Amino acid sequence: MFQPVKKEFFHQPTIELAKQLLGTVLVKETKEGVAAGRIVETEAYLGPDDRAAHSFKGRRTKRTEAMFHEPGTVYTYVMHTHCLVNVVSGKVDMPEAVLIRAVEPVYGKDLMYERRGEKKRLYDLTSGPGKLTKALGITRDDYGRRFYEQPIYIAADTRHDFDISVGPRVGIDNSGEARDYPWRFWVKDNPFVSKPRKEVDVIKEGADRL
Repeated sequence: MFQPVKKEFFHQPTIELAKQLLGTVLVKETKEGVAAGRIVETEAYLGPDDRAAHSFKGRRTKRTEAMFHEPGTVYTYVMHTHCLVNVVSGKVDMPEAVLIRAVEPVYGKDLMYERRGEKKRLYDLTSGPGKLTKALGITRDDYGRRFYEQPIYIAADTRHDFDISVGPRVGIDNSGEARDYPWRFWVKDNPFVSKPRKEVDVIKEGADRL
């Protein structure tokens, strides 16, 4: 059905990885079934020099330990009762990561509705970082796994004909100048993207990705 990308896919600069993840498919296999969504929104966090990153100034704790591991490691954490999922990037001991902010459902929609509520509108199922983890069944137990191995992984997709919008990240108002860094990327005009703060640029994308 879906095949994980090679581990080498994650060995690229964090900003580039945040863009390359757009259009790929996030898959989670559970005992209830398989759910998957095409990634349509990401945010890059550049570690020690980024005041918005959990690992700012090299902060290494039980929570952030996974960020210091190899690229492609799963970094999950809970914020306001919601589990959020990140792709660890950068080299080992260079704690950088990409937050997956939104996905477009492509498989297992019935299972997503069971998890999110039968009365949810389709575009509200996965249009946010806490929504998508609940819909796909991603939990804190996925912490430290690898995005190129089952049961949680990134799969390649052939649909690459879209434009990428660029703007400031969301929900980091107390991070000084870092709040305005244009390190949020999303598929332009996709209905599953969470509400943008401001679009500052558009990158033309073709069929040469992945």
